[in-house]
Amino acid sequence: MSSLVFYEKPGCMGNRGQKELLTSQGHRFEVRDILTEAWNKDRLRPFFGNKPVPEWFNMTAPQIKDGWVDVEGLSEQQALNLMVIEPILIKRPLLELGELKQSGFTAGPVLNSLGVLLEPDQNLQDCPMGGTSAECEVPA
Repeated sequence: MSSLVFYEKPGCMGNRGQKELLTSQGHRFEVRDILTEAWNKDRLRPFFGNKPVPEWFNMTAPQIKDGWVDVEGLSEQQALNLMVIEPILIKRPLLELGELKQSGFTAGPVLNSLGVLLEPDQNLQDCPMGGTSAECEVPA
């Protein structure tokens, strides 16, 4: 059986809740820092499958919330270039289970393969604080 890799932003409260759910369902995983991982376009692209480019992005990233990056008009290559330079832009978590990959904690190939079913009203994707990426961290 392949092992699950969970790419997170350390300290993120949303990622903490996602990991708690996986653990409560008996899943074990390796946690990696999405911000320091050595990304390149070819390695990153498969995580997004057939999602539209805007859905690849962490909409709470300061560059997006402050209007520096407009995700609506970007090509795949432009989006990947930005994400390789600024990994905070990547919608997290990234999940990898063997050849299966996905971005975000919603129904997708990895969670489906693990048998993780989210309740219709269960939103573990959005920041529980509703804030920016910097605000959505576990208090020290």
